[in-house]
Amino acid sequence: MAEPLKTFFSAALVKRLAADLAEVSADFSPRAFIKDATAGLDELELLDRGQHIARALSKHLPPAYPNAIDVLLRSLGPEHATEELVGVGMAPFFYLPHVLFVAERGLDHFELSMRAQYELTKRFSAERSIRPYIAKDPERTFAVLRDWTRDPNAHVRRLVSEGTRLRLPWAMRVAWLDRNPERVIELLDRLKDDPTTLVRRSVANNLNDLGKVHPKLLIATCGKWLEDASTERRALVEHALRSAIKRGEAPALSLLGFGKKPSVELEDVRLHPKRVRIGSHVAVEFTLRSTNRMAQNLLVDLRVHFVKANGTSSPKVFKLKRVGLGAREKVTLSARVSLAVHTTRKPHPGHHDVEVLVNGQAIAAGGFEVVPARPRSKSQE
Repeated sequence: MAEPLKTFFSAALVKRLAADLAEVSADFSPRAFIKDATAGLDELELLDRGQHIARALSKHLPPAYPNAIDVLLRSLGPEHATEELVGVGMAPFFYLPHVLFVAERGLDHFELSMRAQYELTKRFSAERSIRPYIAKDPERTFAVLRDWTRDPNAHVRRLVSEGTRLRLPWAMRVAWLDRNPERVIELLDRLKDDPTTLVRRSVANNLNDLGKVHPKLLIATCGKWLEDASTERRALVEHALRSAIKRGEAPALSLLGFGKKPSVELEDVRLHPKRVRIGSHVAVEFTLRSTNRMAQNLLVDLRVHFVKANGTSSPKVFKLKRVGLGAREKVTLSARVSLAVHTTRKPHPGHHDVEVLVNGQAIAAGGFEVVPARPRSKSQE
C-alpha cells in the first residue's frame, strides 16, 4: 500500500529545511527548530503538518518580518525546471510551509510579500497565500496580478488564474471575488490564449469554478471566447464547461453544439455483475439507436447515483463519447465503474441507479447492488 501523502512532511524534511536555513543564516538554530517542528508532527494531516512547520518557522526566524523573509528567500532552491508540473510529484510541496508563513505573517508588508510569492510560485505555488492579500487589499493585489499576466514565467502567470479561483480547493473563500467576478474575467481574458497548456488549463479551471456561482457569466464569457477561437482556445472553453455539461445545463450544451433534444432509444443494456462488492467494479454496456431520419450530433455520458453513508445518493457523471449518428444508425458504448475506495469517494452498500445522458437528457439504464467487501483473511493482514 502506498504511503499517505501526509508522510511527505517528515522529520527528514524538517532537517533538510533546517539545513537550508542554517546555510544562509548564522543566527538560525537548526536543533531548536527541528525540535519544535517535529513535535507532534506524526499525529497531523497533510495541510496541518505544513501549518505546524510554518509556525515553527515563525518562532525561529528573525522576529522582524523583513529580516525573516530575507532569510527564507535566500534559502530557496532552484525554480521549476519546466513549464509543466506533470511528473514532479510531491517535491514542490517542500515549500508549503514557506507560503503559509507568508500568508500568516506578511499581510502588513505588501511589497515584500508580493516579491516572496513571486519567487515561491516559481518553485511551488502561491495560489493559497495570495488569497488573504486579495481579501485585505483587492485593488492593490489585482494591480500586481494584472502585471503578472504578462510575466515571462508561466508559473507566475498561472498564479494569477489559480489564485483568483472562486472555489479553489483547500483554500479560503474570498467574498470579494464572489462579488466581483467580472474583475476575475478581466484577468482571465489576458490569459485565454497563453502559449502554455499549464496556464490555459488553469484558466479553464477558474471558469469552471465561476460557473458554479455565476452560471450566466460563464456562458457569456465562453460564448464570446468561442468567436473565431483557435483550436487551443476552444479546448480551453470545453474544459471550462465540463461541470455545466455534467449538470446538463442547456446553454452550455448549446455552445458546444449539443443543444438539440436527442431522438434515440436505449437497447441491450448490460450491467455485470449486477451485485458487486466494494473494491471491485461494474462493466456497463449499451446500444444507442437513432430514431431520427436526420443525422444527430450527440454527447453521451454515464451517470451513476452513488449511495452515501446516510442512505441518500449523490450523482457522478462519467464522460463517454461524442457520437455522430446517421438516420436510424446505432452505436454500442461501454464503461467501467470503479467501486474502489478513494479519498474523494468511498462506496457504500445499497442500490445504485444508472442513467445514460444524451445531450443532457437522462435515460434510465437500470442499476446494480453494492455489497460490503469480503472480510480480509489473517493471511492478508
